[in-house]
Amino acid sequence: METLPFIFTIAAASFAYALWFHILAKRLTGPRVWPLVGSLPVLFVNRRRIHDWIAGNLRSTGGSTTYQTCTIALPFLAWKQGFYTVTCHPKNIEHILKTRFDNYPKGPHMQAAFHDLLGQGIFNSDGETWLIQRKTAALEFTTRTLRQAMARWVNRTIKDRLWCILDKASHEKKSVDLQDLLLRLTFDNICGLTFGKDPETLSPELPANPFAVAFDTATEATLDRFLYPGFLWRTEKILGIGAEKRLKSSLEIVGNYMTDAIEARKKAPSDDLLSRFMKKRDMGGNHFTSDVLQHIALNFVLAGRDTSSVALSWFFWLVMNHPQVEQKIINEISTVLRESRGQDTKNWLEEPLVFDEADKLIYLKAALAETLRLYPSVPEDFKHVVQDDVLPDGTFVPAGSTVTYSIYSVGRMKTIWGEDCMEFRPERWISPEGDKFNPPNDAFKFVAFNAGPRTCLGKDLAYLQMKSVASAVLLRYRLSPVPGHRVEQKMSLTLFMKNGLRVYLQPRPLP
Repeated sequence: METLPFIFTIAAASFAYALWFHILAKRLTGPRVWPLVGSLPVLFVNRRRIHDWIAGNLRSTGGSTTYQTCTIALPFLAWKQGFYTVTCHPKNIEHILKTRFDNYPKGPHMQAAFHDLLGQGIFNSDGETWLIQRKTAALEFTTRTLRQAMARWVNRTIKDRLWCILDKASHEKKSVDLQDLLLRLTFDNICGLTFGKDPETLSPELPANPFAVAFDTATEATLDRFLYPGFLWRTEKILGIGAEKRLKSSLEIVGNYMTDAIEARKKAPSDDLLSRFMKKRDMGGNHFTSDVLQHIALNFVLAGRDTSSVALSWFFWLVMNHPQVEQKIINEISTVLRESRGQDTKNWLEEPLVFDEADKLIYLKAALAETLRLYPSVPEDFKHVVQDDVLPDGTFVPAGSTVTYSIYSVGRMKTIWGEDCMEFRPERWISPEGDKFNPPNDAFKFVAFNAGPRTCLGKDLAYLQMKSVASAVLLRYRLSPVPGHRVEQKMSLTLFMKNGLRVYLQPRPLP
């Protein structure tokens, strides 16, 4: 008999929970929600196509004239930390990234996950810590000397390394993994630009550089932290097992490498970013410590390596499948080089394009922007909600929850980009006169480089690097995919190609 009150209590609590959950589920838009597990089952089923699944959910929640927002509820009570609002509504994105910027920081979950690798660097900090680094970096990224330094690194890696590897593969009729080569190229470039030390991963032997391997391992282990519940990785860290064990050993290698780089720059300052930050002072008027400098440098390496190489990989894949676009790019490059280097096409291939020549490639920039619209390097971004808020489309977001703005989905909405939104059409970025790059009037329709106060400072440098690499490859070679090679997305925070991009190269005949 004594067990009856306990049973009645459990039954009453279960009924109250079921009623509360039913009311909550009625309010939510998006995928189906189950008690206790929320949307986790359908999320698990679609884990290999998560970005397209999110885009499909967002399309299904709106009509033909509205933009879309939905809710994904994760375990266990589908509230607060388990309550994800996902949107691709440009006005919502503007609200999050600009209007109520202070209410949507990185948040404690992301900062905790990335802290061991990135510390309080610019891409993992909020408030005053972020602001002082942002202001310092903004001053440096507007200098012509930094642009010139980037040009030197890019042109050297193209001429002395990339061309050699591609020429050999073309002559021997062997395929290459273009994504791997591009990752190595951008890694060498950003390391050189950031701390003046070239890891030389893009060499004919394609060596396994200890720093590069450790950095990749640390990045992947850090991403695992973000994707899985905090108690799992914290338990692994305490026990020193699994991904946390790999992370610890990798961070030791990265730390030693960065310590050597910092000490070298203290003895012999140069024009790299690390040397420039050494001259700056923090909020207290003191020079940055070696630990802070290390994390600042690693933040720039992480941002400058993966994003450009991944974008270029998708660009080359799209161009291979759209020969009419490829021909327009070749025609534009030929026109620019004919003006700057004369009629002899041999002169065109002796040196990579200098940045002043790359500046004139309007159609190529449009093709790169169109690539980023369809395949943004960072497909989803996440923000923590500090205080209860209502988004411009009327969606309520509770304090403590997470808001995700789906950059991938924005480019796939007919209500934003028109009926041809799924087509690769660079012309949508060109002015009616055909002589200017013409981005959308609403900056929040295209946020591949972020927007608002956190707009990417290296945007212009990224475009110039991508244009230099793209023109250096396409002017010399015709690319064709290896038969049977599957190009598909890797489900991570960066839109890598899961199996790389294997291609054959043929010398391109020039007029």
